[in-house]
Amino acid sequence: MRNHLLAVTAIVAAVSAPVAAQAQNTVQGTVGVAGPGTGTVIVDDGTVGIAADQRPAFRKYIVQERVPSYSIPDRVVVGSILPETGVIFYDVPQSFGATLCRYTVVNGETVLVEPRTRRIVQVID
Repeated sequence: MRNHLLAVTAIVAAVSAPVAAQAQNTVQGTVGVAGPGTGTVIVDDGTVGIAADQRPAFRKYIVQERVPSYSIPDRVVVGSILPETGVIFYDVPQSFGATLCRYTVVNGETVLVEPRTRRIVQVID
C-alpha cells in the first residue's frame, strides 16, 4: 500500500510540474497566466502580448488614437482585474500581432486585457 501511494504521488508530481511551468510566464518580474484557453498570446520572445520590438510603435499608435485614461484606486499590475463598468476596451490592430486581448489606458499606463475576465495580462512599458 505504501509503495502504491508513493507511486501515485510521483506520477501526480511528474504530470503537474510541466503544466504549472507552462501556465505561468514572467513579464518584467511579475507572473501572468498565459496559454491555451486564457485568451492571451505568447510572442516569440516569451512575453505575453505585444512583442518588445513592437512596443514603441504600439505606444505611438495609442498616442495617435488619443485613448482616454481611466483612473482606478489600485496599482496597475499584471493579474489585476479592472472594474466591470467605466472602462472601455479597444481591439489591438492586426499589425501588432494576432491577439484575443484588448487594450486600454489605466492610470496613464497602456495595458492589454483579457476582455472576458477583465484581467490585465501585460503592462506596456
